[in-house]
Amino acid sequence: MHTRITDLLGIRYPIIQGGMAWVAEYHLAAAVSEAGGLGIIGAANAPAEWVREQIRETKKRTDKPFGVNVMLMSPYADQVAQVIAEEGVAVVTTGAGNPEKYMELWKSKGIKVVPVVASVALAKRMERCGADAVVAEGCESGGHVGESTTMALVPQVVDAVEIPVIAAGGIADGRGVAAALMLGAEGVQMGTRFVATTECQVHPNYKEKVLKARDIDTRVTGRTTGHPVRALRNEMTKKYLEMEAAGATAEELEYLTLGGLRKAVVEGDVKNGSVMSGQIAGLVKDELPCKEVIENIMAETGKALKGAAQYE
Repeated sequence: MHTRITDLLGIRYPIIQGGMAWVAEYHLAAAVSEAGGLGIIGAANAPAEWVREQIRETKKRTDKPFGVNVMLMSPYADQVAQVIAEEGVAVVTTGAGNPEKYMELWKSKGIKVVPVVASVALAKRMERCGADAVVAEGCESGGHVGESTTMALVPQVVDAVEIPVIAAGGIADGRGVAAALMLGAEGVQMGTRFVATTECQVHPNYKEKVLKARDIDTRVTGRTTGHPVRALRNEMTKKYLEMEAAGATAEELEYLTLGGLRKAVVEGDVKNGSVMSGQIAGLVKDELPCKEVIENIMAETGKALKGAAQYE
């Protein structure tokens, strides 16, 4: 399947793996890229040298393009941006901020810059400052979320910018990919589906929690702080929501979740940790190799698009 995204990023299929903090490391990124998608290393709050090591380990495992996701609020963002330029990564995706200050550096190295956006206004601003594409991410996604749904956000962003748009949030199979293409997107980004892959190194408890999730099992915490996060419900989300309702301060709420994602992903504490996941978790029923996941999704996409054609 050829779109402007496959041509821009040099990939076989228009599927990008989300840059999930503590989850998206070199094993997963390399496997997704080898399978024809675009693997992404999640830099999160990690130091620059950790990111450098991840990049080099990924290169050992694939000669295909891959990317790094930079969380711009990280205290190491400046150093990570420099490492990405030095190591010659093909693509950078960004979140939690505005990447304009790094744009000249990255573009001078031929790196494609693809910011994640949750609004039309930010998409237009990113286009003006030189972004090659944008990821329009709806609130169905796991982790930090905006307000608009994917169904509402994607076509509005597509209409507002000339650069290619990648849809994210609530996509886990070929039907979701076909729907995104119908909305005008030229690729999709998926996170939760790639958690349940054999190459993903998260704790087995985390994978099991995703695989057993139902459609109603995610909760959004942090709306009162202005930093809403979607995760699977557990003891932590229950306590957090109770504290929010009782008027807890932002500091009290932050203390409750401090280190929560690492606790779930690395230590396997899925009761008190933050099990970030999209609403689509209820569709994820099996753990498969990345290659099989991507090939299945592309076959489903073709079937869905052919089914839609009968209404022409």
